[in-house]
Amino acid sequence: MNWATLKRNPGGALGLAGFLAIVVLVVVGPLVVPLDTTTRLDQIYQPPSLAHPFGTDNQGRDVFSQIVHGGKDLLWVATLAAGISTVIALTLGSISAVAGGSVDNAVMTFTDVVLTVPHFPLLAVLAGVLQFRSQTLLAIILGVLSWPALTRAVRAQVLSLKERDFVEAATALGLGRGHIIAREILPNMRSYVAISFVLAMTQAIYAQVGLVFLGLVPLSGQNWGVMIQYGWTRGAIFHKSSVYSILAPIMAIAVLKLSLVSMARIFDEIFNPRLQEG
Repeated sequence: MNWATLKRNPGGALGLAGFLAIVVLVVVGPLVVPLDTTTRLDQIYQPPSLAHPFGTDNQGRDVFSQIVHGGKDLLWVATLAAGISTVIALTLGSISAVAGGSVDNAVMTFTDVVLTVPHFPLLAVLAGVLQFRSQTLLAIILGVLSWPALTRAVRAQVLSLKERDFVEAATALGLGRGHIIAREILPNMRSYVAISFVLAMTQAIYAQVGLVFLGLVPLSGQNWGVMIQYGWTRGAIFHKSSVYSILAPIMAIAVLKLSLVSMARIFDEIFNPRLQEG
């Protein structure tokens, strides 16, 4: 990545800057900004000020400190879930396209079966059985359920690349399917994989926030979804002075999603040397 690439894509550069700012905020921020846990009944639902940039909640606690401490778990779950789903999709989609025949039919049939399962209702059932007390377990479940659509897309991409001269040459030389997939095909799909990974992160963010909001995940720790859930159950949405406390986590999630989607726009140029020459 260089300055010229960012200059040609101001929207993508802004998204990248926004995402990096959020990462620094939620990773380094907790080391600098302590979590406010002190109840102050005389400061309930205060508007933004120098002391409380995002106002206060229904117990008079600083909302900004909750935002700072509430994004780390969200990002961890989203990143791990996206990584798992992307690895599964790349593996199955590539094998299916390269092997063809009965292997392709078997993989695509299994993919179609998983794809037809309604994921959020299934997540709700699994939440009741597994209780999702571990953030890592939640990420694994989200990742395991999110790969089918990307698998079909990867298969289509690999089928297209199979017709290229360099892949046909590698096949003629008998280099093996593993070499063809890992060294010839996947490197030419880097931008597509990166964009798919980012989009998988956004899906994982909405899934976990939805589960938390519905109370299907134990409300332990600090999380932007927990802040929204508390705002709903404790009547913040019905109090005219609480608009700042309820909008803060919603806007944080929206800015994170917008940053991720905008950042994805520059991946084509980062991973495609032909585009960097222009």
